[in-house]
Amino acid sequence: MRVFELIQEFPMAIKRFCDEWVLEWCENQGWTDLFVERTANYWAFPPAAVMPVPIPTDTLLAIKAAKGMSPEERLWSLVAVGISATAALVCWLWQNPLPLTLAFAIVAVIVAQMEEES
Repeated sequence: MRVFELIQEFPMAIKRFCDEWVLEWCENQGWTDLFVERTANYWAFPPAAVMPVPIPTDTLLAIKAAKGMSPEERLWSLVAVGISATAALVCWLWQNPLPLTLAFAIVAVIVAQMEEES
């Protein structure tokens, strides 16, 4: 039962934007009451508006280009490198390719989660 609960808590998508970056942009542009609908859907009230609108995608991409990888992306990248290095070492010690194959599958899922949505 506990394993099932842990799987449900596992994030299904890697967060590409840091909330603080978007909040900083909102404060600089005069947008208020930022909230996140899903993983990458940021909404806020533009100046003098009565209804929230989504933060424009080109703005989010400009913020991402300026700031680089989010802390969560960095963490998952390091996890992928660690899994690969550990699997390579175990593969060499055991003289068996199975750990490397398993690591490839896990890292493939991580990379797929880091893929940009269109």
